[in-house]
Amino acid sequence: MLRNWRTTAGFCWLSAFVAVASARPSTATPAFRFDRDTFAFANQTVFEYREGIPYARKKSKEQADRYNRRCFVLCRTATQFYKFARFDPRGAPLDDKALAARIRSVTRRQAWAAPLPEDQRVVFPGYANLREMSKARGKLLRANVGLGWTVYLRPSNGRIVLLQDRRYQEQVHAKLNESLARGEVFVGYLSTFPRITVNHAILVYKRKSVSPETGIERYAAYDPNHPEAPRELTWSGKTRAFAYQKDVDFVGGFVRVYQVYGKWLQ
Repeated sequence: MLRNWRTTAGFCWLSAFVAVASARPSTATPAFRFDRDTFAFANQTVFEYREGIPYARKKSKEQADRYNRRCFVLCRTATQFYKFARFDPRGAPLDDKALAARIRSVTRRQAWAAPLPEDQRVVFPGYANLREMSKARGKLLRANVGLGWTVYLRPSNGRIVLLQDRRYQEQVHAKLNESLARGEVFVGYLSTFPRITVNHAILVYKRKSVSPETGIERYAAYDPNHPEAPRELTWSGKTRAFAYQKDVDFVGGFVRVYQVYGKWLQ
C-alpha cells in the first residue's frame, strides 16, 4: 500500500510538473521568414544606377518624398521586430499615436540583445506580421524607426579601412555560420572600399546550400533596397571571399562583409 501511495504521488507530481511546464510561454523564436519578417516598402538609393554605375537623379516633385539612406536602419529594425515584437491579427489596429509609441519601444531596444519570450514582447494588434503592417502603415513606420545619417558615425565603420585581409573575412564567415546555426539573423555591412561600388547593409537569415565540389556556400538575405524577393550572398572557400548578387544598383561579385549590430558599438 505504501509503495502504491508513493508511486501514485510521484506520478501526480510529475503530471503537475509537465502541465505547468507546458503552460509556460515558449522562448523559442520561429525561423526568420522573408514573407513575414521584412518590410514591404523599399529603401531607395540616393543615385540612379545603370549596370552598377551611379548617376545623379533628375529633380522631381517625388524626390522630396524619397525614403533613402536607411538600409542599416531597416536591417536593424527588422532584427528588433523579429526579437522583441509579436503580432495579434485578431485585435483592432492602434491609432497613429499609440502605434508610433509601440514602434519606438521596439526600436529603442538593443538589437544584439537576446530575443524576448512571447509574453514579454511588444504587441501589435490588427496585423499578422511586420510585412502586412508595413504595407498598411508604411509611412508611420518610416517616420519612427530612426534616422539614416547617424549610421555614418558608427565607430565600427573604420573596419572597412583597417580590416581588409582574407583572414578577417574567414572569421566573419565562421561567425555568420555560427549565428545562423543558433537560429539568429546576421546583419552584414557590404563594402568594396576603397572602390565605392557598394556601401550597403543586408540581413542574412538562412544558409541555403553548400557545394562540396566548388566550395560555394549560398545564403538568403533581406536587402532593404529590394523588398520584392530575397537576394543571395555567397562564400567561396577557394578564394576565401564573399560575393553578392548583381542587380540594378550593384555590378555584382566580390564584396567584403562586416557584421553590424551583433554587439555594442558594432
